[in-house]
Amino acid sequence: MDHPALLVGSVPLSSAEAVFRMFGPTLGRYLPAIPDGEIGARRWWVARLHQQVYSRHPDIDVLQKPLATELDTAQLLRKGRGRAWQFRIRSGVKQLRFPNGLGYREAALESYGMFCRLREEGVIPAGLRFQVSLPLPNSAASPAVIVIEDIARFREALRIALRAEAMAIAAEIPAEDLAIQWDGSWEITDVYEAVPGLRAEGAMERNVSQVRDLSSALPGAVMIGYHLCFGTFGGWPRLSPNDLGRAVQYANRVIAETGRPVNWMHIPTLDRTDPAFFAPLALLEPAGARIYLGLVHSMQNFPTRLELARRYLADFGVAAYCGFGRIDPAQLPGILEDHLSAVRALTA
Repeated sequence: MDHPALLVGSVPLSSAEAVFRMFGPTLGRYLPAIPDGEIGARRWWVARLHQQVYSRHPDIDVLQKPLATELDTAQLLRKGRGRAWQFRIRSGVKQLRFPNGLGYREAALESYGMFCRLREEGVIPAGLRFQVSLPLPNSAASPAVIVIEDIARFREALRIALRAEAMAIAAEIPAEDLAIQWDGSWEITDVYEAVPGLRAEGAMERNVSQVRDLSSALPGAVMIGYHLCFGTFGGWPRLSPNDLGRAVQYANRVIAETGRPVNWMHIPTLDRTDPAFFAPLALLEPAGARIYLGLVHSMQNFPTRLELARRYLADFGVAAYCGFGRIDPAQLPGILEDHLSAVRALTA
């Protein structure tokens, strides 16, 4: 089985080297690509943008900021969403732009240098790609932090900026070494009609439209993947849908409308053992994309959930439901073993 596992993204280690050394020799042979762990402030995912980019932008007004401005998101969430950042576009600004970028290119190039060195040393298996994880625009500008009246303009600016980041990364990392994964959490919450302030009507279209030109101009040899997520800020899962129906519908639309072949699609799952939850998997239309199911959790019933998924989908790989950059690093050996155990069960 080609690439039976996916490492979703974030890892709570202090350096890319530590991430590569932990996962490269053990899990690397099973992966299509290896991420750098989204180290540093990136471990807080889009919350990094709130402090490092939006709050310092001359065309963005800060309406509210946390009591503590350090990126200790776990602490901030204990104080409630009311203490989160909130932004609007400054009055008189006709078009929001991010001319200085969002910081992903610089981080990718630094980690890629370490990736190349460790590949030469044999720590990273030959043929394994370097994975760059980028948020989808609608997740980077959610109604949790952007006032509703400005959200469409904010998202359009981020679509342009994130496309530019992807293009800049692809211009400096060889295409045959590169995989770009687009991460979407608020998109899934929205298509399940669970985002306060946004109308249910049009939810699918507004979350599909953003992907149509994000990747289409990238070199054809660059791998493209998607990670869909039910959300982990404030505890997993933030969203607990009755079944995978709308996640499957969204995945199908994204694959069809990306504008180029999609190499993988990651779909999360919950700790559920009822067939109805998994049944929509039968409606997936991968069009050549490798499907990864977020089954690597709650390992006491992993075999049951694996067999349920197989009832409705014949071929898939396994992954965690999300990255794990915000957990206690002491849990990492167990998480690694869970992935290896899942691969063994899948390929037995």
